[in-house]
Amino acid sequence: MSTHTILTQKPGGLSRRQFCRKLAWAGGALAIGHSIPALGGEPESPSPIPAHLTRYAELYRQDPRQASLHWFRDARFGMMPCYYLASLDGRHCFEQWQFKIPVGEYEKKMRQFTAEKFDANFIADLAVAAGMKYITFVTKHCEGFCLWDTKLTDFNSVQSAARRDLVGEMVKACNQRGLGFFAFYEHGFDWHHPDGPRHKDFNIPLAEIPYPTPEPRYAYGKDYDLNKYLDYASDQVAELLTNYGPIAGIWLDGVGVPVSAKDPGIFHAQKLYDRIHVLQPHALVSYKFGLTGTEDFKAPEAFQLVHIKPGQESKPVELCEALNKSWSYIRGEAHRDADWAWKRMGFVRANDMNYLLGVGPLPDGSVYPDDVKTLQEIGRRLRAQGWPKGSGKQEGPVDIPAAG
Repeated sequence: MSTHTILTQKPGGLSRRQFCRKLAWAGGALAIGHSIPALGGEPESPSPIPAHLTRYAELYRQDPRQASLHWFRDARFGMMPCYYLASLDGRHCFEQWQFKIPVGEYEKKMRQFTAEKFDANFIADLAVAAGMKYITFVTKHCEGFCLWDTKLTDFNSVQSAARRDLVGEMVKACNQRGLGFFAFYEHGFDWHHPDGPRHKDFNIPLAEIPYPTPEPRYAYGKDYDLNKYLDYASDQVAELLTNYGPIAGIWLDGVGVPVSAKDPGIFHAQKLYDRIHVLQPHALVSYKFGLTGTEDFKAPEAFQLVHIKPGQESKPVELCEALNKSWSYIRGEAHRDADWAWKRMGFVRANDMNYLLGVGPLPDGSVYPDDVKTLQEIGRRLRAQGWPKGSGKQEGPVDIPAAG
């Protein structure tokens, strides 16, 4: 059957809504190169309800995305484990940028990435003990290193000394406990890809590493093509959505780069969102404080709250902060305690937001002992007292990520 026939045949016995949904799926499948079944008839069996949405089964059958939004508002509390190559030296999550490490040199860190004590089950159990309902896992950070078995680059954990698909392990652990799994994907930055966002029009220093001489792995001048990177990123997100069953959504980072571009539309964000929703209609999408306005929820850091109106947004808002201030593990850095987190949770609750609390595993992948104690104590307080009440006002200095 030709593509034209598939997209123009009459709905026959299907309802208008059924036909439109199948039409949207077909168009999306064409865009991503999937084979397309005939539109007549229903699928042989309905898609399974994601583990984290079992309590919302009735609404899920009517409107998968609305079920996800209801679940997300109710979930309220999640964990963000931040573990990648920069964790090994414990210097900074922007280590490659800060120390201007050439791409070829940075790749050698894969030989040291053993993830020997990374335990997805322990992390998921810790999240449950803390009263959390979902995990937002960093699948790729600014450095471009991927923690899953991607077919689009060898710069990944399966090709590292670890020989493991950490995303697959984390998804499985979350599903077994009814936790939602969000895939954090760094979209606005990629210091490894030859065509990553490095254009002079992006008025944000971190978009490009200030190497003293041109990096030989990068494309320049007429050879530079941002669309090559955007296609790569879109295809990687599609891998995350097709290789691990249903997940809660895609959590995009790096919005400062497209926001600062003369024409943010060159990042084709809506095209990416549409592809996500075709592949998993229930999946939620965020891009920090928002780029197009069509994201399902906003997820600012504390210093980005200036871009939203806490307590007054029509869409869900999730505040994200870290127990060690710098997201990934840093040697010698003081970690925040349960009293600090409890106070912040009061602020979050007063402004009707979700709270995403980051932890930076040690170089071997184990969770920092102080963070384990803090999360366990938060869980004890939640079970005994419920959520704390706060004034709704942000007090004290706000952390602003720095590369030095």
